[in-house]
Parts: sequence; structure tokens; C-alpha cells
Amino acid sequence: GFNKAHAASYGRVAYQTAYMKTHFPAEYMCAVLTAEAGDTEKIARVITECKRMNIPVLPPDINSSFKDFTTVKGNSPTRPDNTVGPDGDQIRFGLLTIKNLGEGIADAIIEERKTNGAFTSLQNVLERVDSKNLNKKSIEALAKTGALDAFIERNEIIKNTELVLQYMRDFSSTKTRNQSSLFTLMTDSSSIPPLRLEKVAPATMDEKLKWEKELLGLYVSGHPLDKLGGDMQGTRHTIEVIKTKKPARVSLCAIITRAKRIITKNGDAMLFLRLQDRTDEIEAVVFPRTLQEYGQLIIEENCVSIKGKFSERNGTPSIIANEIAQI
Repeated sequence: GFNKAHAASYGRVAYQTAYMKTHFPAEYMCAVLTAEAGDTEKIARVITECKRMNIPVLPPDINSSFKDFTTVKGNSPTRPDNTVGPDGDQIRFGLLTIKNLGEGIADAIIEERKTNGAFTSLQNVLERVDSKNLNKKSIEALAKTGALDAFIERNEIIKNTELVLQYMRDFSSTKTRNQSSLFTLMTDSSSIPPLRLEKVAPATMDEKLKWEKELLGLYVSGHPLDKLGGDMQGTRHTIEVIKTKKPARVSLCAIITRAKRIITKNGDAMLFLRLQDRTDEIEAVVFPRTLQEYGQLIIEENCVSIKGKFSERNGTPSIIANEIAQI
């Protein structure tokens, strides 16, 4: 009886989730992303599935992000396949997905936006968000993840952080003086010079991806492999294909996201790598002989071409690396 009840219950849940994924794809994937928040590996896999389903996953935005992942509705009343649901739906990263940005500042941003409308500029944000947690760390986190892209280029904020903080101090001081006056009921921001930032070179794509990886746990604006283009012609597989097809010989391009060094019983060093491409992640094993020959290329965040053999370690797909080349 238990087995039948168990099968019936899981069968029902499987049918319900399949129905929701088919007819409400953006809402369903948004819920999955929120449920998996905190596990960057699972989030990366879900975002890959979103891309396969043609659902863009957008970086955080100070005017449209809430605390968790949120669905951004499209304009078309039906999808091309005539199923129920809008076309062009997107998913937006939430403010709480940003490291160094706590719940207090996220609540303050959302509440101010709900009460007084959308923010219009960086200066407007600094004047309206009344929170002790709006500091250097949180401003840089918002800038680096693209949450302020609608107002100003990321690097312009990062390189002018001190000017931004000075404006905040001046505005706060003026506000305090005005509030203490019996004759002034409102803060007059015109009594202080407007925020003017020095022009700097825009952030490179590599810098943007590095910041996103650091503060969101994954790449959003693109992928380090995107810049390689034709340089990937010698590879034959993606990680997704390797996991599903399990070819005997493997050849792929990937970025090294983690390298763990261990010492064998014989006293030799070997490595366990975490590889990532645009489709998925997989483990790679570098035995001592291969490490001696190619060790200088194994650096975290390095893009490499790897040739080797498919393997399964404890039921988990992996690659035994035989050749490694710098891309």
C-alpha cells in the first residue's frame, strides 16, 4: 500500500510540475530559482535550462528587482504555440541574491520605490534610500552586478566611490540641519553641489563577468568562453553532451572554476578540477603525470582546452584529463 501511495503521490506532483512548466514556464522557472537560491551550482543549471527555453535571466535592477527572483511579464497575450501565457517573459535576479547587500538595504530600496516611485538617477538613489546599510560595500555591490546600469556605467561608480560617499555625507548633513530648523520642513538638495563623477574607461566584459561571478555566484551578462569564438573549433563536445552521451574520448573547452590539490599515497600531487562551459559543469581529474606536464596552465578562471577520457566516479560523470592547452 505504501509503495502504491508513494508512486501515486510522486506521479501527481510530476504531472503538476510538468503542466506548470509547459503552460507557465517563466513563473515555474522563477519559482525553481527562488527555491534553489544559495546553491550556485543548481542555480547555474536552472539558468541554462531557462536559456534553452528562451527565457532570458536578467541581472538585478534597482527599479524592478524585488528580494527574490521575479517574473517580468511580456507584452504579447499568447505565446507562438498558442498555449496560455504571455510571450517574451523574463526573469529578474532579486536584490537578496547580491552578496554584500543585506536584507535591510533591500527592504529600504523596495519600500522607497513602492512609496515614491521609480528612481531616476544615482543621485536620486543616494538621496532617497534612507538606510545606514547604504555604504561603500553595498553601493559597489549594486554597481558591480549591474543594478545601477540604467543610470550610469559600472566602472564610473567603482572608480568614483569616494565622490559618491562624500555626496552622501554632505546630503545627510544638510538634511539633519534642515530637520533641526524650525523654519525648514524639507531637505533642500540644491544647497549642496550636484553629484558629478569623473569620466573613466568603461568596465571590460572580463571585469563585468568577474564581478558578477564574485557577487552573484555565476556569470549573467555573458560567459568567459564567448570571447573565444573560432578558437574553439578543435573541440567536439559540450559538458551537457558529455554527461548525456558519455563518449569514450572527450574534447572540450571550459573554464576552470575550482582546483583542489591532494597528495597520493606515493607522495605525488594530483588535482580535482571543476570545469564549466555555457551548458553545465563537470569534474575533471588530473593525475600526477599529466599535472607535471600541464600544471602551469591549471589556474582558476583560466580558459583551457581539455582532451581525455570519460569516467564515472561514485556515480558522478567526470573526465580524466590527458592533454591540456591554453586558449
